[in-house]
Amino acid sequence: MPSPFPGMDPYLEAHWRDVHASLIIYARDALQGVLPGSLRARVEERVLLETPQGLGDHPLYPDVRVVEYTAKRHTETWPEATATMAQPLLVETEVEPATETFLEIIDRASGNRVVTVIEFLSPSNKSPGSNRELYLRKQREVCSSDANLVEIDLNRFGTHTLAFPLAHLKPKAHTAYMACVRRAMRRSQAEVYLMPLWQPLPVLKIPLRPEDADVPLDLQALVNQCYRNGAYEGTTNYAADPDPPLFGADLDWAAKRLHELGLGPPKKPPRRKGKPKSR
Repeated sequence: MPSPFPGMDPYLEAHWRDVHASLIIYARDALQGVLPGSLRARVEERVLLETPQGLGDHPLYPDVRVVEYTAKRHTETWPEATATMAQPLLVETEVEPATETFLEIIDRASGNRVVTVIEFLSPSNKSPGSNRELYLRKQREVCSSDANLVEIDLNRFGTHTLAFPLAHLKPKAHTAYMACVRRAMRRSQAEVYLMPLWQPLPVLKIPLRPEDADVPLDLQALVNQCYRNGAYEGTTNYAADPDPPLFGADLDWAAKRLHELGLGPPKKPPRRKGKPKSR
């Protein structure tokens, strides 16, 4: 059974680490078969910044190594009734910061020059702090280079971070999810894809070199594959609120949709009008 949502399933956002990793791999595989000539899609990663205490914008993940410690042998004989002291193994822990993956389309014929960068935005990119600053710096670098930038925001958490001013959209045009394409040949313009909750996700036009035609990236197919391969069917509690919660028209539409499919919470009885009768 597919997701009950025709587009992005907001309940998948609670599993963003798994969903993000899957989206990157599925997008790479989808692009690999349609890229022309010497172009290849590659998964790259960046290191997220941390404080020394590990209290930064993203949790730390320890890398544990076990090292054997050789103690000096005792020459004296211990009484049989006396318990011997066990020699422990010393364990060295190296704390490594989390990493975040993204896609690059490279041109092998020109020394692996980066042609297009594709980002699926994460909460760490959109929440105030060092990791958002790191992402914005990279965003500026790509937009000032001869590479194209494609940003896909399927996460409602945090602040607007796509490479265009949100104020340039009419308030009614704001949608739960969006994507932005910044072409190297047209830096003064941004191609914005609006993705409301109640519509299927679009097929993006991915720009390549000036002489190449755009190639398609079907976002809905990627999300459907995430839902299916992640086995979210039957394990997602659609009777509870998603995390983060929905508001306004999105909340009303989602509640109606889930109720029609028998997945939402039981419908509350209508409130009686007027004052209750006194006994």
